[in-house]
Amino acid sequence: MLEPFRYPFVQAGLVEVLLLAPAAGLLGAWIVLRGLSFYSHAVATASFPGLVLADGLGAPALTGALGAALVFALCMERIGRARDTGEDSVAGLVLTGALALGVILASDVFHSASSVESLLFGSLLAIGRGDQAVAAGTSLLVVTLALPLARPWLATGFEAEDARALGLRSRVPELVLLGLVALSVVAALAATGALLVAALFVVPAATVRLVTRRVSTLQLGAVALAAIEGVAGLWLSVEANVPPGAAIAVLAGSVFVLVAAARLTVARRTAALALATLALAGCGVSSGGSHGLDVVATTTQIGDWARIVGGSDVSVHQLLQPNTDPHEYEPRPADVEATAQADLVLESGDRLDSWMEKVVSRSGGHPSVVDLGAAVPVRIPGERSGPEASRFDPHWWHDPRNAIAAVRRIEAALASARPAARAAFSHRADAYVVRLRTLDRRIADCFARIPKAERELVTDHDAFNYFAARYGIRVVGAIIPSQTSQAQPSAGETARLIALIRREHVHAVFPESSLNPRLAEAVARETGARSDLVLYGDTLGPADSPGGTYAGMEAANAERMAEGFSAGKVQCRI
Repeated sequence: MLEPFRYPFVQAGLVEVLLLAPAAGLLGAWIVLRGLSFYSHAVATASFPGLVLADGLGAPALTGALGAALVFALCMERIGRARDTGEDSVAGLVLTGALALGVILASDVFHSASSVESLLFGSLLAIGRGDQAVAAGTSLLVVTLALPLARPWLATGFEAEDARALGLRSRVPELVLLGLVALSVVAALAATGALLVAALFVVPAATVRLVTRRVSTLQLGAVALAAIEGVAGLWLSVEANVPPGAAIAVLAGSVFVLVAAARLTVARRTAALALATLALAGCGVSSGGSHGLDVVATTTQIGDWARIVGGSDVSVHQLLQPNTDPHEYEPRPADVEATAQADLVLESGDRLDSWMEKVVSRSGGHPSVVDLGAAVPVRIPGERSGPEASRFDPHWWHDPRNAIAAVRRIEAALASARPAARAAFSHRADAYVVRLRTLDRRIADCFARIPKAERELVTDHDAFNYFAARYGIRVVGAIIPSQTSQAQPSAGETARLIALIRREHVHAVFPESSLNPRLAEAVARETGARSDLVLYGDTLGPADSPGGTYAGMEAANAERMAEGFSAGKVQCRI
């Protein structure tokens, strides 16, 4: 039962939960008593522009988040002085402004992606000592200040007029409470993320509140329950292979429902059934023993290549799944566990899977790491060479010549890790390289049937520059004008793209399988272009789809582009 806690990354998450519990429990009691639940969620979300700004300027992300959160707290304290103003309404307005500013900074200024994403959604599986130090310092500060300020917090929260009559006129205690909540919520971002912060700060205290009216009992109970639910949720996440933040939130919510049901004298069978359901959810399928060489591949393309070259001599654990956006990846327990046990990690590089560095460092294992994108032979004209060469487009695999080079690097890495199987790796790689060269030739022959002036590409996001450069295609534009799908198009950019499509008489707008097609479809409706030809951009498709393999993905993309470019006149079968 305690097997999950033997992993270093789980132990680090366990320490983080226990360090956060005092701050979460003590402040959670006041959040519930003072009706600050919306504020605690809002302050976490309001930290978004600070995260983006700090990340874009190269400063510590939590510093930016804390700055934004404290500004939000100060604004709320000032709002609290205006008796004719609804705090929740104004908080909503301030929150909307903060989110809008964050989106503008992320999309148009810094083009931020995975590093900000990880802080917004958090992960107990990627906790470092710095995160633990922040959690410990925050809890110490909360414990130090919460006890002497309990009386003014209680008095001003319920009987403001009586508090002033007793001489409690200063707004400092209120400002300290709001500031401590802001600080603690930011300290928890790495663990739970902004969207699930209530799982630690609100739900445990709300649950204990159902059974006690004493403030001291509420505080102690909230601390204990936050710690218990955090530890149990972490265990559950490993057993069921689900994100820890979500597991803690679901568990906390379930406990709240059970306690509320018990208070309503619902039959004990209901509680027993709910507990049994939770227990069954925890009985996840354990990862079976591997055979041969243990390899972790970050992307679907790399997973496909590794399985082809490795064959029965390797066991491949692929992190990204078909039709998932690599920019939105959150480590699962099974992913970190597989990395801890891996002999070899294969990365795409060029910041597409930059989150893997943290997964490797936190896993406690010592795998060899190969960055396949660091030295691909073909670069888009105008881009620099080296590890950050394709920083303007990390989708280097869309040129089959780069895929061939990656396959050869995989072959060499596998042979180095297992010399006894070198001949088998070489044989499989040679056969697959022949297939990729044939694929490359057939795609070129397909597009040769279409006048170059008609090869005009508009996609969901700017992911096909390598493909376009290889086959003489002109990239007219993209719905999301960025290499990361996390950016957001502005109204002006969309309007200019619509005008450009009309002016260039573009026949088709191509959605991507891993992104929501609605915006692409809207642009197509405005211009009269078709939008039913879906491409595989960041990831492969499901195993039973045309894009279920790398070769199938590139062939399907070429066939659909040819049909769209030619308005249906050219039908290639590659």
